[in-house]
Amino acid sequence: MRTEFVDRVEHMAELRELAAGLFAGRGGALVLDSIAGMGKTSLLGAFSRLSAEDPGLRRLRLVGARCHPGIGPGLVYGPVVDLMLPLAKGVKQPGPVRQFLSFTRRGVVRTAPELLSAMVPGLGMAFTIGQEVTQASLATGSMPFDSLQPFQQGVALQIVEALVDLARSGDPILLTVDDVQHMDPSSMLVVDRLLHQLSDAPIGLVLSHTTDAVAGGGHAAMVEEMLQRWADDGVLTRRRLGGLPPDAVHELVRSTHPTAPAAYSEKLTRLTDGHAVFVRLCLDEWRPDAGDEVGLPPSLTRIVETRMGVLPAEDRELLAVAATQGPVFLSRVVASALGARDEDVMERLRRIAGTGLVELTSPPAWATEEESDCYRFQHGALWRVVYERQTPGQAWARHAAVARALTPERPRDDVPLPLRLEIAGHLRRGGPRCLAASAEAHAELARTAATEGLSFAEAERHCEEALRAVRALPAGDAARDRLLIQVTELLLSLTEVRWRGSSTPAGGPDIDALAADAEAAARCGLPELRIRTALLRGKTLLATRGLVPSLTKLREAVDLAEEHGDPVALFVARVEYGRQVSKRRLSDGLAQLREAERLYATDPRLGDREDPVLQHARNLGEMQLGVSLFDSGDLGEALERLRRCTERLAGETLRAELPIALNYLAQVYTALGEEAEAEEVLRRALEFEAERGGDSGWHAYNAALLAQLLVRHPARGAEGVRLMEQAWAETERTWLANLVPIVRNLYAQTLLEAAEPPADALERAGRLAVDTVLETRNSGMIRSEIAALSLRSRVLLAQGDRTEAEVSAREALRVLDEVGDMPALRTEEVLYRAAVVLRETGNHAEARSLLGRARAVIARKAESIPDERLREGFLRNVPLNRAVLDAEWGER
Repeated sequence: MRTEFVDRVEHMAELRELAAGLFAGRGGALVLDSIAGMGKTSLLGAFSRLSAEDPGLRRLRLVGARCHPGIGPGLVYGPVVDLMLPLAKGVKQPGPVRQFLSFTRRGVVRTAPELLSAMVPGLGMAFTIGQEVTQASLATGSMPFDSLQPFQQGVALQIVEALVDLARSGDPILLTVDDVQHMDPSSMLVVDRLLHQLSDAPIGLVLSHTTDAVAGGGHAAMVEEMLQRWADDGVLTRRRLGGLPPDAVHELVRSTHPTAPAAYSEKLTRLTDGHAVFVRLCLDEWRPDAGDEVGLPPSLTRIVETRMGVLPAEDRELLAVAATQGPVFLSRVVASALGARDEDVMERLRRIAGTGLVELTSPPAWATEEESDCYRFQHGALWRVVYERQTPGQAWARHAAVARALTPERPRDDVPLPLRLEIAGHLRRGGPRCLAASAEAHAELARTAATEGLSFAEAERHCEEALRAVRALPAGDAARDRLLIQVTELLLSLTEVRWRGSSTPAGGPDIDALAADAEAAARCGLPELRIRTALLRGKTLLATRGLVPSLTKLREAVDLAEEHGDPVALFVARVEYGRQVSKRRLSDGLAQLREAERLYATDPRLGDREDPVLQHARNLGEMQLGVSLFDSGDLGEALERLRRCTERLAGETLRAELPIALNYLAQVYTALGEEAEAEEVLRRALEFEAERGGDSGWHAYNAALLAQLLVRHPARGAEGVRLMEQAWAETERTWLANLVPIVRNLYAQTLLEAAEPPADALERAGRLAVDTVLETRNSGMIRSEIAALSLRSRVLLAQGDRTEAEVSAREALRVLDEVGDMPALRTEEVLYRAAVVLRETGNHAEARSLLGRARAVIARKAESIPDERLREGFLRNVPLNRAVLDAEWGER
């Protein structure tokens, strides 16, 4: 073991303990935290050498990766590929896969999804389907990204399962990732999934984390938050590396300069505070005639300036340009940016390398065939000092020059992603003259991240950069406006799953302001852009200002599509408007959905079964029409339609909408008294989404419906309450605006109807009902407001407050009588619950009238059920129907 690690005995012992546990089948994870230059990378390197020399560790498969500053957060699955490639190459692969992986040895750069698909069985299909759907969605702007988010979750899960399989089929694996503060979000998702499977897998994970940039927020703060969350969850351990202690510095001095006086090590410790980089740089400068004098101040900047001071001015300029490219740089790029001959720059860099400031290194994969030398600065902290010595104007000009040098002379479709990221980064830092190019580059990177890598967090970051640049350009330019619309549309699609009923989702933009800007930019543009931005604005208005303003804008999109004569746009707009207007007036929604169905059946231009967006709109429209028929009382046709729809969806490849269709079908089965069938359908939906992984609003809704079934049975009541609590927690995490009040009402209803309710059931149910009433009066979700008022009246009656119970019951009746039947609301239940309250308050005649109305609704629904067995079950097996029909409320 090298002497610089004499003081790292504790950390080395912990690494050895982690490795030893792997041979016993126990995985684990460790994070090494410190400021820059404390020796984290050197420690990992020392352990790698130790594992190769120690007989007890030689069987360990140790694989390392490094996240790169600048392009790291955008290099989708970059470290994951770096970790998987050596493992995949180390096992026997089928011929085509073996040939594919051999390309990487020859420097033929592939995209991360391509490489991962070759290494992970079944992953290629998931990427292909998700890519097709995402591409079509972005092309038309009509598919909500909550339908696509599960693909990214599924990709991460499949990668982790493949990694675990590799570990269990051979010797244990220890993965190390250096500079995790630069890791891309997609790789972070893979790490998250891996950490939660390490306890019984022979895989270890060691992450090095530089903490300098955490206080500045942004990506580094997000990584810190994730690391701490994992530590709090107990899936990893964090260890902080401090400075080298005096005895370690003393031994380093003795091993590198045996003739140095003892006082030198003491002065060196005080001067550097044990900072590993400072110690090493000072040791490099010591000469025997210096005695015990260190002679350099405890400032890395001063140390670097002193070392660079011996260089000619033109070489200092050369290093500044090199630092502009990054910690790793190419001689050709530096020469081009300086306007110098390649051969001259290569020779000057060879001489500068003799000073220890830079050293030759392997080029990045995309540059392996370049006729250029590749160098790296001795340390990241040294690079940062050299880079920050520039003025802002110098940095702008040099970044622009580096971007030009990196950009291929002729446009190409196969420019590797790492190179594109590097070019975009330089354009971003290239000042005002690079704004247009920066906007275009980041917009294209955003589309690539979303459509090829299904990496929505990276795409979101690129969208924000593109918007920042495009907004700084002069307004009114057609190209600028089109780019603004496209980037805004993508950014809002990516953030839709985080909209929480306010204008600014957590960590996101002002969504309605963005949509309004896009709409304004489209006013003088093509009709299809006006239609798309109107649809987009309708969505943001629904989240920020409620249903009524949203419906106005969605209606406008329908009118624009009719005026334009585009059947695809009209079909998509009519389905979306029909789905949303149903929440306000069920009959209007039914009319819109039936017209969309007629349009789909009669216009041959809508018959493209390969168009995922058309199919998505068709699926949503078909299932919405089925459940709207159910809500309006036509149970027979609703059941038949939803059965057909779920059977068809189950046979499709994507199946993104299947959990929604199963939810609707389960509602119909429950309403028919077919509880066993409803439970089977709901469990099927839950299992399907569990396999895809990740939180989902529809998974929560399905869990809530199942909980409602379970609590009716004493033996399963506790299980039902627990499931309902989990469903509500997931609903709060996902917060789909249209589902939140429904699940909250189901939670309250579950507490009221539980065979063995919790002690505080009434109080909790009352709070939930009040929350929904307040929320829906702002959002315009009348259906949920009526249900919440009815629930509150039940709570108040049970608490003995008959007066307030009557007030809530009458308010529920008033709104119901104004709007008629509503989706996700049983009219007969509102009537019956109000009748019970009014009977208790002495309004017997009115109560009997309401009971009669409830019976009439049940009778009408029964007539719509052609199957005699189902009709009889509807009348006798549904607890509400039985209570209504069996009630004997004679005169008192």
